[in-house]
Amino acid sequence: MLSEVERDVLAAVDDARIVADLRELVQIPSVDGTAVENEIQGWVAERLRGLGMDVDHWQFDLPVITGDPDFPGSEVDRAEAWGCVGVLGGSGSGRGGPGGVPGLIFNGHVDVVPVGDLALWPDGDPFSARVSDGIMWGRGTCDMKGGVAAIIGAVAALSSAGVSLRKPLAVHTVIGEEDGGLGAFGTLKRGHTGEACLIAEPTAGGVIPANAGSLTFRVEVPGLATHGSTRTRGVSAIEKFAVIQQALVRLEVERNRDPHPLLKHLDLANPLSVGTIQAGDWASTVPDLLVAEGRYGVRLGEPVADARRAFEQALAEACAADDWLREHPVKVSWPGGVFASGLLPEGDPLLDDTLQAATAAGAAEVPEVKGGPYGSDLRQYAAAGIPTLQYGPGDVRYAHATDEHVPLAEVLHCARAYALLALQRCA
Repeated sequence: MLSEVERDVLAAVDDARIVADLRELVQIPSVDGTAVENEIQGWVAERLRGLGMDVDHWQFDLPVITGDPDFPGSEVDRAEAWGCVGVLGGSGSGRGGPGGVPGLIFNGHVDVVPVGDLALWPDGDPFSARVSDGIMWGRGTCDMKGGVAAIIGAVAALSSAGVSLRKPLAVHTVIGEEDGGLGAFGTLKRGHTGEACLIAEPTAGGVIPANAGSLTFRVEVPGLATHGSTRTRGVSAIEKFAVIQQALVRLEVERNRDPHPLLKHLDLANPLSVGTIQAGDWASTVPDLLVAEGRYGVRLGEPVADARRAFEQALAEACAADDWLREHPVKVSWPGGVFASGLLPEGDPLLDDTLQAATAAGAAEVPEVKGGPYGSDLRQYAAAGIPTLQYGPGDVRYAHATDEHVPLAEVLHCARAYALLALQRCA
């Protein structure tokens, strides 16, 4: 049974405004590393102020943040970056001031990945925010502006209903999630904290209390150049990469033998994928260097240093078994973002509270609890001692794709679930 306050808040959810907010968010092309990443933070700051939130909208000191030994890395260059935190109720600081630590944080990233070939998009415009049959299409609809719009809609309903909050409620919007987690890192370093955090990433109706991690690797395979007509005088780096590729396949098999229980629903809990290969500079020359980059899964609970060690050891063993590579071993490096794994502590009440809120908001059944094989900002909040999980509209299978979309019914449902969860944790 819903309480009178809960019914009032649900009645205050403005579906049309949520869809309008989502459309505006999607039409802002906030691709990682562009100036528009910062523009969208300004849009959110103004929207949150309009809801009566106390907003901290600040510019990051990038040299200080990127020079921190714990900085999680990045894959694009930025000359400027901004954070945005809104707090409703309490002192408004969100940093444990006189009003207390927020009882709940809603987190959402507002950056999106590049769009790729425009010709592959159905209407040629990745940021059209086109709506058809109750579905909004476009870059960022699923990952994860649908979740951000739902968060704003939940806060708007609480504000409109005039709910008095016993503990502050915080909203963290962040940039740079896609390429390492700069935004969340800088927000936490600024002192913004909370008793618990829900990240509105797309979860396809489930609740995700754990993320495996991921690392970007670079492998440089040496060869010996010679004319293609006398190739036996040289050593092809491409052919030697075949030795390395076999070792990577074996490593992936080994690292997926006994997956964590929260990841057993996946065909591959800890994927290892080669994403780019570059070799050679002339068609008739045997290539003397091949550079391969890819994505390497970090197992739940596994320290990043241990994951790297396992990778490097597997390639060292492969080199030791090959006549050429034994004397000319591959070089391994780790560019880009560092996504450690993250896990909600067992028995933490945030999980049951979220399941209850999702069900009370009208979910057809109690959401399935499962882990995700990808990295996210969950691990940063968890590492800061903030119990964190993910629950949001959309299906991650469509994230980063040219058919990216989100069902609007899921966005509106999540707005209601978030409002009920905020009442449970803060009111």
